[in-house]
Amino acid sequence: MCLFIYLFTVLGNLGLIMLIRIDSQLHTPMYFLLSNLAFTDIFYASTVTPKALVNFQSNPRSISFVACFVQMYFFVGLVCSECFLLGSMAYDGCVAICNPLLYSVVMSQKVCKWLGVMPYAIGFTNSLISVCVISSLAFCDSSINHFFCDTTALLALSCVDASSTEMVIFVLAGFTLLSSLLIITVTYIAIISATLRIQLAAGRQKAFSTCASYLTGVTIFYGSLIFTYLQPDNTSSLTQAQVTSVFYTIVMPMLNPLIYSLRNKDVKNALLRVMHRKLFP
Repeated sequence: MCLFIYLFTVLGNLGLIMLIRIDSQLHTPMYFLLSNLAFTDIFYASTVTPKALVNFQSNPRSISFVACFVQMYFFVGLVCSECFLLGSMAYDGCVAICNPLLYSVVMSQKVCKWLGVMPYAIGFTNSLISVCVISSLAFCDSSINHFFCDTTALLALSCVDASSTEMVIFVLAGFTLLSSLLIITVTYIAIISATLRIQLAAGRQKAFSTCASYLTGVTIFYGSLIFTYLQPDNTSSLTQAQVTSVFYTIVMPMLNPLIYSLRNKDVKNALLRVMHRKLFP
């Protein structure tokens, strides 16, 4: 099951990136940000799932100290980057619906690049701080009670007082989740307000359908992250963290191509155009 989901994740997101690059009508800020999201999904799923699949088939299950922190660095960095990429996509949608006449001016090439680059800069800075503070702890056990090297699992192995480290992780997670979620909330309040002012029923229905797809993915992604990381005593809820982490590590990277492609008329039309060119050159 995990292998199938992982293969579907890689092929689905890679196919979405290739389609956006091939079809010139998708060369817009919205799809530039969507291709960045697909890129992030491929790599952060790849930091966890392949090693987890190997561990499922091996006994004893092991990972070196260095490899564990490398995995954690890339995983935390990519997850934080995805949070802010979702915020960038929400801002792009807000400008497109609330100020359509100024869209090309507001979403200039320079602004678009910043919206694509800044999430990675913030995400990997956050990740570097997390790795530095956790790697400074002393660990009593080398057996990680998790299917990947997560901050909650590593904190549970500490044999010294890790309360200050837990607080640092809590603050970093809180900043990432709440600030990006605030951006999404504010922009979508503006989007819904603008959508309600649309007089044509068909236009309102199309806008609400797009919003519903996006908000479904955001709810699952943020809900599982908040439940896992925004608890001051992370170690006491390690079992629940293992269950909820499945959603944002394995399920969400698979769902994103479905949410943003199958329910997107532009993407479906682009796929038909590409297939038509290949079949009838």
